[in-house]
Amino acid sequence: MYKFALGMIETVGLAAGIEAADTAVKSANIRLLGYELTRGGGLVTIKIAGDVGAVKAAVEAGSMAAAKVNKVWSKHIIPRPHEEIQCLIESTQTVGLYSGIKEEEKNEKQENKEKESEEEQNKETKKEEEKPKEIEAINLKEIKKEESQEEKEKLEEDVCNLCRDPKCPRKKGEARSLCIHNQK
Repeated sequence: MYKFALGMIETVGLAAGIEAADTAVKSANIRLLGYELTRGGGLVTIKIAGDVGAVKAAVEAGSMAAAKVNKVWSKHIIPRPHEEIQCLIESTQTVGLYSGIKEEEKNEKQENKEKESEEEQNKETKKEEEKPKEIEAINLKEIKKEESQEEKEKLEEDVCNLCRDPKCPRKKGEARSLCIHNQK
């Protein structure tokens, strides 16, 4: 922080502040520290840090964009701020200062989540491997029931609907005279 410059843009309204922050971050290689709401007046202070030239460019671009939305109250650049004012810059009222987790911590959390999900999958596969004998027995019973039902359906379709004799050559829809039980 001490090697960098601090830039602040104070706007009227949060929408103008967000517009200023968005334009500032897009216009130069800077880091957005966050924003701070003032008490009364609806003022919002956007805090950015980076190289002196980048912060100057970002503050100018951000204040011009915010002026299109609402009024810019003030803007200021502090090149290489002293370490004693860091507590003023990184205050508890600054929103977004510590809410963003560092990329390394994000990566570690993602890796931990991936490992946990892999472990859960391994546990599930182990459970599935333990159950196959029971499942196979149940599946075989179900398959046999299905096969017997299919055979019954085929027999019902292939059998004469008049006499229901499987030996009868007549099929459903054919003439009655073909039935062996027809006595005409």
